[in-house]
Amino acid sequence: MLSKTIEKALNNQIRIEAESSQIYLAMACWAEVKGLEGVSNFMYAQSDEEREHMLKLIKFVNERGGHAKISQLKAPNVTFKSFKEMFEKLFEHEVFVSESINELVHISLQEKDYATHNFLQWYVSEQIEEEAVARTILDKINLIGDDKGGLYLFDRDIENLTVTSASMDNPQ
Repeated sequence: MLSKTIEKALNNQIRIEAESSQIYLAMACWAEVKGLEGVSNFMYAQSDEEREHMLKLIKFVNERGGHAKISQLKAPNVTFKSFKEMFEKLFEHEVFVSESINELVHISLQEKDYATHNFLQWYVSEQIEEEAVARTILDKINLIGDDKGGLYLFDRDIENLTVTSASMDNPQ
């Protein structure tokens, strides 16, 4: 059984994951109308991934005897000055999500809810990866600068971007 404290915190994270999906969907739409097909496809995939994160939390809450709540979401920003600004916002948001996950882990330990703590470890690793991807993208954007040819190549290549995070390493 989930404590009311854990249930409330997990429901808050469900809302955050849903808002993340909406934020990335808005970014995908913005990129698509700007002709950045690769960026938009990347962002559509990110939006889907955040929705999966939300659904995983929903199932966990319900399976542990809680009640997952679907709440109203804040409307995401739908315009950006540049694709660089958009990815800066993506990075800032991933850092915010990481902080929220870390707070959830802290609460689970305070509540001595080791099942939830164990469940959340996947999210901790996922956030390390998400931040690493966002940081890598920003590094590439900074290398491109104002070069239109570089933007073209970046847009083409982002769909195949792979970043190996230390959290993904499995020593065998």
